[in-house]
Parts: sequence; C-alpha cells; structure tokens
Amino acid sequence: MLLGFDSPKISWAQSYFSKQLLDQPHLRGGYMADRLTDVEHSAEDVSDALTPMMHLDPDNPEWKNRALRLAELMETRWTGKNARGFLQFKSTYFNLNTVDTTRVKACDTVYHPRAAQPALLYWQRTGDRDLGRLFSAWMDAWVDAAARSERGKPAGMLPTAIHWPEGSIGGVGNDWWDPQNHPSKTRLYAFPSAMSMMTKTLLLTYHMTGDEKYLEPIRSMARIRLGYLLNKPEKIVPGSESWSAERIGFLSETLAKHRFLTGKTEFDELLAREQDPYMLFLIRKDREALTRGLRQAAEALRRNFPGYAGEVLYTDRVVRFPSIFRVLEGGPAYPTPNLQLIYSTATGDPGDAQYFPLNAVRWLTPPRDLAALVIEKSRNAFSAELYHFGIKDRPMQAELFLLENGEYSFSLHEENNEKPLAQGMFTVSGPRTRIGFTLAPLKLSVLNVRLRK
Repeated sequence: MLLGFDSPKISWAQSYFSKQLLDQPHLRGGYMADRLTDVEHSAEDVSDALTPMMHLDPDNPEWKNRALRLAELMETRWTGKNARGFLQFKSTYFNLNTVDTTRVKACDTVYHPRAAQPALLYWQRTGDRDLGRLFSAWMDAWVDAAARSERGKPAGMLPTAIHWPEGSIGGVGNDWWDPQNHPSKTRLYAFPSAMSMMTKTLLLTYHMTGDEKYLEPIRSMARIRLGYLLNKPEKIVPGSESWSAERIGFLSETLAKHRFLTGKTEFDELLAREQDPYMLFLIRKDREALTRGLRQAAEALRRNFPGYAGEVLYTDRVVRFPSIFRVLEGGPAYPTPNLQLIYSTATGDPGDAQYFPLNAVRWLTPPRDLAALVIEKSRNAFSAELYHFGIKDRPMQAELFLLENGEYSFSLHEENNEKPLAQGMFTVSGPRTRIGFTLAPLKLSVLNVRLRK
C-alpha cells in the first residue's frame, strides 16, 4: 500500500508516525541514546521510521540529513580498520555515544546493514560519493571474509560475523557459524541470521560501483546452493558446505534482483528451482504459479481481517497475529499472507523493499478498486496490466523509476486491442518520472513504455 500506491491517508499516517518517533528525546542525536543494546534493536527506532520517508519524500532535507547522520556515526564512531586492513563495525552492541568492544560482543554481523538502512537507500537514489567510499570500504571486509575458509567455514560462503579487531571469522563461540555475541544465547546471529541484508547490500555496492568483486560472494554462494540442490548428500555435517547450502534459500531474492537489474541469465537455473511465483511468471510466463500464490494471499486476508487491521500490536507481529491467535484458540493455523508477492506484482520488484529496492513504479492513485501486475521492466522498457473495478473512468499517474535517461513513448490499450486509449512521449532525466492516463472501468488494460530509438 505504502510503496505501490498513493493513499493520502496512509502516507500522512506514516509521515506523522515517523516524525513523532524521530523527535523522541532518545533519538535527538540521530540514533538511540538511552540504552546500549544489540544492532537489531538499537537500529529499529530510526530505521523503521526513517526508511519509509526516504521512499515517500526523498527530497525533504530533514530526512536526507537524518540519513547522512547515520553515515557520519558509522564512519566516526562505530567502525574502524581491523588487523587485516578492512573497515568493519567494532561491535554488535552500540548506541549514539558508546561502542561495547568487550570480546564477546565485538562483532560486525550480517545484521549491521540495519543501522545504515536509510543511508544505503539515500546512496542508491543519489550516488553520493562520500557514501560510496564508506560503504564500498565496508563491503570489502565482507568480500574478504566470504572468500576465506578460516575455522572450517567453506570458502565462498559468507559468515554471519567478523570479529573485531582481528577481522577473523565468527565470534567467541566454538563454531564459525554461531558467534555467540549475544548474552541471552539467542540464535539471532547464528547462520544464516539476516544474511539477505548483506547479500543485497553487496549487490547494491556492485550496482553503484560497477566493480564485479562485490558479486563474488553472491556468485560463489549461488554455485554452492545449486550444487546442493542438484546432488543432495545423504549425510550433512554441521558447518559443512552442504549444511550451509541447505540454509541459504533466501539467496534467490538477491539473484532475482540481479537478473532484472542486469538482464543477465547466469542464475536462471537456480532461480527456476527456488519456485518463487513472481520469478516463475517473469522467467517462464507461468501465470498459474502466480495465480496460486496470489490466491493463497487472498485466502489468508479473508480470514479474521480485524486481526490485521484492528489490533494494536508491534509492527512485526501484525501479519502473524491472526494465525497465532487461531492456534491459541485451539484451531488450525490460518495461512500467512505473502505480502512480498503482492508488493512484487504491483511494483515489479522481484524482492522486498527493505534493502536495495528495485520497485519500477508507484501508481499515484489510491489502492482501492485497482489491480496492477508489472509484466516487464528493464532499464529502457516497462509494461504492466491494469484493471479498474470501479464504474467510472479513473484518471491516474504512474511514477516510473529505474529507466535510464532518454526519450520515451508510452501507450495504453485494452487487452487484445492495439488501438491506443492513450499515448504520449516523455523525457527521463532523473530517478523519477511521471506519466498520466485514464483507465476505463471493468476492462483489462496494458500500459507499455519504450525507449525511442
């Protein structure tokens, strides 16, 4: 709803929530100041509130300055050069003014992109050179760590932690895959932890710099994963290559972003095996798989809708609550809706919007009574199917992202009828470009955008 469409009510609510939270006393310095805790929790208040505003209102200097403040803190307080000469975070535990470098907690982890999330998005949107220098230096440490086979870690596999100040793999735990950097003994930072944050940050760094070294961990992990799927061993030893490969199914999301960012097909065999409905639709034109996935999401949202919309809950429990509540009642669990699939179909992003979002479009119209399916996107083309369920014509706009600079034409026509209902030409000269048209009611329409030769 927030990123795929333009609902004034939802956008206002997000803006109000974000500003009120970021104005709280414990965040006035730009990051949590009132308690010292691990990066997952210390980063939540800022990143959860600021990242949506970097999507909704990226030109607002307030949000820009807050994002740049995170980069400043990262560079001047939270990171340093390790013994191997690479930039890394000094600890899993830090706040605005303090970094806890006691040996147990002194780990950079795959969860640390959380602390820089708004700044990473700002870098993606603007190409800021100072941010590029900072984030590239940080990713160099993770490229180095992935390549090594230290402590039994398979070469080519990302670890979940790099210890400070040695730059060694893992933490104080006996096993490379469990750094044990959290006093509660939580498994939060054990392999694979939140590794998709790191693989998408590596892909972002490749995209921004053009340096293929940032793809090396992604490529090596893809080879390991595919080899495992093609020939699963009967016995899997903890910490081994097969053991690691079994746990990195999430990698397909990063590979999908690479596929539709570059147009290269090097990961298609693995992507086809991972069975993501939107990817199967884009690669194989498999509408049946996509329809099944969307039907499952619809079925989940049809049940106990007040559980999604009427309960006051922590934000990361809203989607799961109806299913959990059903189990507490003694009944079978309700299915959980695949919100990422809904987001992908509406925006064309083959992954989520948290890290390196590749949403190709935002429909500048409220989400009610409208279905949207992005069927093609590239650096010089875009297509989508649209269906308006209302009874009157619907004037609307599309805000297009990701198109390279140039002169474009667009046309809107009904399915199986090439006669245009609307057409025009426009120029792309920046990261966001708007076009306007009118949808007729109760008819499937196709919007095509093409670079003019």
